[in-house]
Amino acid sequence: MSAATPGTSPATTAPVFVLEDDTDINRLVQYQLEANGYTVRPYFAIGSILRDAEQTRPLLFLLDVMVPGGDGMDLCRRLRAHPTLSTVPIIFLTARASENDRVRGLELGADDYISKPFAPRELVARVKAVLRRFEPAPAVSGEAAVLQIEALEIDSGAMQLRVAGDIVPTTATEFRLLDYLARHPGRVFTRDQLLDAVWGDARFVTPRSVDVYVRRIREKIERDPEEPHFLKTLRGAGYRFDLPKPPDASAA
Repeated sequence: MSAATPGTSPATTAPVFVLEDDTDINRLVQYQLEANGYTVRPYFAIGSILRDAEQTRPLLFLLDVMVPGGDGMDLCRRLRAHPTLSTVPIIFLTARASENDRVRGLELGADDYISKPFAPRELVARVKAVLRRFEPAPAVSGEAAVLQIEALEIDSGAMQLRVAGDIVPTTATEFRLLDYLARHPGRVFTRDQLLDAVWGDARFVTPRSVDVYVRRIREKIERDPEEPHFLKTLRGAGYRFDLPKPPDASAA
């Protein structure tokens, strides 16, 4: 999972790909992002966006849903299944503002979902918030960078998940949530506590979003997501990451 080097100017990083068929909104987004140091590549239809991204890996995708030549959510699905683009952050920017649309977007792997109309400052703040999640968390003294839990290997330095030796792509948000839970095994966290720990000041994220990300993580780490071995739900309380129990010596 790659990201801009912390401390560097956004202008030195890869471009933000903006897919928005409304000319005025596209220009507004481009102006706001460029004013904050980002390089922008605007698109008004899906067209060549995937092919261009394969040639120049974007820093971020900012996608409208209803666009000429396809559907932004279908493009999101294709990106999350792409062998080299699956970890690029994705933000939806769309007039579809219902909770069901938001949940569907997050289930497809988006890192955020912004409804129109939007405030330009909020747009920039949320782009920055998503990109911050791609910066490796500072190491905690005495804490191992790599957690090995049965078949799971969680590398916080590389922001990389392996399951049974195979790299499993995750979004930055999925990885941060998994890493946080796994480093606090046995502790029950409410959804609000997880929002504070993983999303920080991103108050636009709802508790229901946490449920969506937990489901996505289970699909990647559990043999049976319906009967989770690691990531447990405590009904009415929240979520807990369980470590495997050591063998019972008395049974030997």
